[in-house]
Amino acid sequence: MARIIAFSNQKGGVGKTTSCINIAAAIGMSGKKVLLLDYDPQGNATSGVGVDKRTVTHTIYDVLTRNVPLKSVIIKTKYENLWLIPSKTDLAAVEIELAGQFTPDSNPLSVLKEVKFDYDYILIDCPPSLGFLTLTALSIADGVVVPLQCEFYALEGLSQLLPSIRRVRQNYNPALQLVGILPTMYNGRLTLTRQVIEEIKRYYPSKLFKTPISRSVRLSEAPGFGMPIQVLEPRGRSAQEYNEAARELMERI
Repeated sequence: MARIIAFSNQKGGVGKTTSCINIAAAIGMSGKKVLLLDYDPQGNATSGVGVDKRTVTHTIYDVLTRNVPLKSVIIKTKYENLWLIPSKTDLAAVEIELAGQFTPDSNPLSVLKEVKFDYDYILIDCPPSLGFLTLTALSIADGVVVPLQCEFYALEGLSQLLPSIRRVRQNYNPALQLVGILPTMYNGRLTLTRQVIEEIKRYYPSKLFKTPISRSVRLSEAPGFGMPIQVLEPRGRSAQEYNEAARELMERI
């Protein structure tokens, strides 16, 4: 049965989608079957694995609001053991259309249970907010990974996100666990980077991923090619770091 992992951070530009895509690809290359849910109206995870949003007929929005069968929406990507539930901008309307239907006993995203036995992992790329979509994702997930940019404001954002995770655990999903905090855009030569890592170690020592994700031009370029970094530059530093992060995630949950 699949483990459902949400990638969440309410601050944008921290490498959340990049981390979700590349860890999904790394897990797939390890032999496990992975379903990637693009749960962000921007649809960046969809294009990031080489799927043209203009050619997509149905998305997660249609599953949640128009009773389109989930399995009919899933796309097999061209990458090993990696499937996708795509997203487009219309997903932004879900909060208006479904917010009143969400209760502790009724989660629109419970539809994922239909495919839990078809995959080993389901990874959810959440939007950069703490709104309705993120709430439904955390309420169905087994665990959450928090990609964290190595800068001061990221620490401030973490202090806002973790109480939200605790509230979801108390009110909706007692089984939800913090899988780990994944440092991104890491540059060990910068004093600020080292200070951020030390702060995380100080307050959340058991939750810090062992391998941070370094800042990389090629990693930034990969989404433009619609490729995980493991395909664009398989022997590069970023690919190896995400492979290590994927291995650690699988060990943690």
